[in-house]
Amino acid sequence: MKRLASMLVVVLLMTVGLLPARLQAQQAPATPEAAVASFYQWFFKHDNDNTYPLREKDIYSFVSQKTVDRLKDVYNRAGPPHDVDYFLKVQDYDPKDWAANVVVHPSTTLGDVVVVPVTFGSKDKISVLVFLRKQDGRWKITKVDDTWDYE
Repeated sequence: MKRLASMLVVVLLMTVGLLPARLQAQQAPATPEAAVASFYQWFFKHDNDNTYPLREKDIYSFVSQKTVDRLKDVYNRAGPPHDVDYFLKVQDYDPKDWAANVVVHPSTTLGDVVVVPVTFGSKDKISVLVFLRKQDGRWKITKVDDTWDYE
């Protein structure tokens, strides 16, 4: 009986100890900046020779379905828009440097749209503007644009 009680206590402690981590993983980021930071952490883990983020189901947790579906269609027909990665706005980058050096700047709100500037890299820095809207209680990326001069 003591052994059963001890096992129950251990199981209970394990369950209680794991519960906050599970809940935290299911919670949506509270701010647009946190949502963008979470997306790019996820993105860099899935952007490699074996996978691409657009092929991952989890992308819908970060990016609006309409945006993902349109991007998949464009990539399938003609490749990346302007021959650069849509979410980074470059053809090539140093994955280790960029993953370790993502700076999410304060957002600007324009009605129901929030714009979050993001800078990548420790050298040869590149910045993008990430547009988000709240959808189903989560901040979702609807568009990513570059900061280049118009040419």
